[in-house]
Amino acid sequence: MRTTTARTAAEAALEAARRVRDPEMPMLTLDDLGVLRDVQVDADGRVVVRLTPTYSGCPAVATMRDDLVQTLNAAGFDDVRVDLVLAPAWSSDWITERGRRALATHGLSAPGPAPRRDGPVALTLAPVRRSIACPRCGSAETEATSEFGPTPCTALYRCTACLEPFEHVKEI
Repeated sequence: MRTTTARTAAEAALEAARRVRDPEMPMLTLDDLGVLRDVQVDADGRVVVRLTPTYSGCPAVATMRDDLVQTLNAAGFDDVRVDLVLAPAWSSDWITERGRRALATHGLSAPGPAPRRDGPVALTLAPVRRSIACPRCGSAETEATSEFGPTPCTALYRCTACLEPFEHVKEI
């Protein structure tokens, strides 16, 4: 890409990468979701994007990578590399406030604070208890219908006040 300085190229690459949408929740950009960790342009003009998936087996990673490469190519960057960064692990706390508002606008319940743990995580097979509000009417009278939604990152709920079903983005 032709720019006057490396900083200008880095800014242009970051701006382009920030427009890429999540393939599973298209109301969010990768930046809003918190998985876009870093975008740099090296001395040779190669754009290096660092991406932390929501979990290591996320099936959307290949699409995220392809969408980032295509978007950056369209912005004039011919040499793009996407590196996966697994540590530190992604946390739902990384979703931006703009992203949380977008989830609610589209009828999804945004995650609460992620659990904090030191050491091993105990395996429990009991349902996860969450205190969440309906994204449609705001009622706290909700019930889980399934811990597994259409994506691995979501659970299914129903509001007992307005009777509408909705997805909840899990706290991770």
